[in-house]
Amino acid sequence: MINLVQILDQFKSDPKFARNIVHWQHIPRRAGKYAEFPLDLDSRLADVLRSRGISQLYSHQRAAWDAIKAGKNPVVVTPTASGKTLCYNLPVLAAMAAHPEYRALYLFPTKALAQDQMDEVLALIDAVGLDIKAHTFDGDTPGDARKKIRAAGHIVITNPDMLHAGILPHHTKWIKLFENIKYVVIDEVHHYRGVFGSHLGNVLRRLKRVCAFYGSDPQFIACSATIQNPRELAEKLAETEFTTIDDNGAPAGEKHFIMINPPVVNQQLGIRKSALLQSRDVAAQFLAMDIPTIVFTPYRRQVELLLTYLRETMTRQKKSTSGIEGYRGGYLPNQRRAIERGLREGTIKGVVSTNALELGIDIGSLSAAVINGYPGSISSIWQQAGRAGRKQDVSVAVFVGNSSPVNQFLMTHPEYLFGRPFESGIIDPDNLVVLMSHIKCAAFEIPFEGGESFGAGPAAPFLEHLASERVVHCSKDKWFWASEVYPANEISLRSASPENFVILDRSHQNRVIGDVDYFSAPEFLHPKAIYLHGAGQYQVEELDWEGRRAYVKEIDTDYYTDAETKTDLKVLEVEQEALCSGGKKALGDVSLTSVAVLYKKIRFFTHENVGFGSLAMPEIEMHTTSFWYEFEPNFHEILDFPPHRAGEILHAAANALGTIVPLWVMSDVRDVRAITQVRSNFSQRPTIYLYDNIPGGVGLSAKIFRMSDELFSAAADLIGRCTCSSGCPSCVGPEGEIGPEGKRGAEKLLRWAAKGVSAVT
Repeated sequence: MINLVQILDQFKSDPKFARNIVHWQHIPRRAGKYAEFPLDLDSRLADVLRSRGISQLYSHQRAAWDAIKAGKNPVVVTPTASGKTLCYNLPVLAAMAAHPEYRALYLFPTKALAQDQMDEVLALIDAVGLDIKAHTFDGDTPGDARKKIRAAGHIVITNPDMLHAGILPHHTKWIKLFENIKYVVIDEVHHYRGVFGSHLGNVLRRLKRVCAFYGSDPQFIACSATIQNPRELAEKLAETEFTTIDDNGAPAGEKHFIMINPPVVNQQLGIRKSALLQSRDVAAQFLAMDIPTIVFTPYRRQVELLLTYLRETMTRQKKSTSGIEGYRGGYLPNQRRAIERGLREGTIKGVVSTNALELGIDIGSLSAAVINGYPGSISSIWQQAGRAGRKQDVSVAVFVGNSSPVNQFLMTHPEYLFGRPFESGIIDPDNLVVLMSHIKCAAFEIPFEGGESFGAGPAAPFLEHLASERVVHCSKDKWFWASEVYPANEISLRSASPENFVILDRSHQNRVIGDVDYFSAPEFLHPKAIYLHGAGQYQVEELDWEGRRAYVKEIDTDYYTDAETKTDLKVLEVEQEALCSGGKKALGDVSLTSVAVLYKKIRFFTHENVGFGSLAMPEIEMHTTSFWYEFEPNFHEILDFPPHRAGEILHAAANALGTIVPLWVMSDVRDVRAITQVRSNFSQRPTIYLYDNIPGGVGLSAKIFRMSDELFSAAADLIGRCTCSSGCPSCVGPEGEIGPEGKRGAEKLLRWAAKGVSAVT
């Protein structure tokens, strides 16, 4: 049987493959760094570890133990498969063995990860023979089990959503937990960015408030993948001091990281071969040789396309397709659990996933990871690459770039992956919308005392506002919840959007096959849409907008659909302004109204447009924060361009900014959007808007405002270094989109705008 090393040798010797390789990074095998068991480690735990072949701890595991024993709050920052779980399980179980009254709360970002970690801690508890009860508490936990967990659970394993809506509002049923809670474990800290992290920061404020009510003060233990500011993020989440432990002691096998840029198929337009098809070709070579492989792709539609293409390729090669599955949000929980189990047991050899499998779920031993397009952050790339090679064998990660400017920038600048610091985690727990929501929840849980703070400042101004709306009332210097509404039920931690749309299959008695979030429903579930699920095609026959339901019917078709939306932006309030050499920059609140206006039919495999149709869909409105730059009305004259090219130049500059921004403000590519207006409705000036693509905003626009000169210079440099003659997807977009002067004009415009700033307000 051909092994992975032989396949890599074939890659190097195959001219068709080798000519598309832009970088091949060899990462040598890394030896482990070890430390002896602590002298005060319970002998039963030590014996079980030795029986599993563990005679020493990794150095970072011992450092975590020492920090916890010293009463510190550690944040452990090491790569995938480095044994972070033992960093908290060992000290927690040892403490409970000595103090049976102790309790612990484990927080994981997903139910799947919580279930996975429960299995691991239970196996350790059973092997040691300790009388410690651990169980998950989430939406899938049966009613009878919930009572037992509340009464006798030593380790409650849950997710932020359940802590927010199912535990804190009912703290009187959890007295034993909150009176005796010793540890709060927060795993996958790097996952808590943006709106989710901002919500979790407030949930932890509420948790600490409830703990204080019962006289407890828990110690925090955090774990994270590699990011630039793990300690800062952990401290902002929990609002307590942390100690960083980032000297990784775990050994690692040899790894090859290959960057592939698909060949150019249209030199004039700079269009490359589909990265989706290139990723299929790479993954198919691994799967054909029985190399366990995971393929990551950013979007759920691409999951279904790649899954369809891989199964078709395997069928043509007379290989079995039964071991190739998709994995993404929108699949039902039982389907996802079955796929996870198949990966662990080895019955599934290939899986196509969004970043849903990027987290530390145990998915067995995979040898190859194919990354289809930049996933939004450098840390995500390394997390995804780390899902292959979880043991000490040789592994490979292949990053396939697409034609977008960010991907092409990385393809020509591999140092961004191998030499640039990892991203920062950005959250804003004091975001007004998020904060107000959790003050409501906190008032429901425990009345506020007069003068009590919540977050960065006093709660009284917020409570007075809520009192004016008759949500709370004040009596004897205390604020009591006064509404019949259960506030936690009205707040989603993952976004500020309403509930999801459920998808019902009329081909099988209206069985539920999945769901789609509110903001994505017009794109995926509009009438006549082809909804892709598990490599199958379903036509949307009816969309019940008010009932949040979509009715579909299974069909066999050779095309899928892609909707186009129209978005309008209005400025609501200006928070900051500054004069610049080319005009004025500002930061403020905006309103965006989006509506799906048409859909295209796109043929499988060739991706050619084979038809279209118009849509009449409800408008979706979102309030958020935005940075914008207002240029001088006659900027085209100043820069010596004809007036009819002004809009194209603005659009070209926005393309470069909108795609380079994530690399500089360290955000996900989907978190920031760019819009241009040749004559702004607000100022009547040519304007570029860069806004937080999250309801309420999470501080990204503010960061852009602070570093706009640096950002504009970087975008201009990107354009200047591009080798195309008049625009391509690697810089400002193809010439057909931005006009013959777009590239040159955008570079001049951005350099002019970055020259200087003088404060106004």
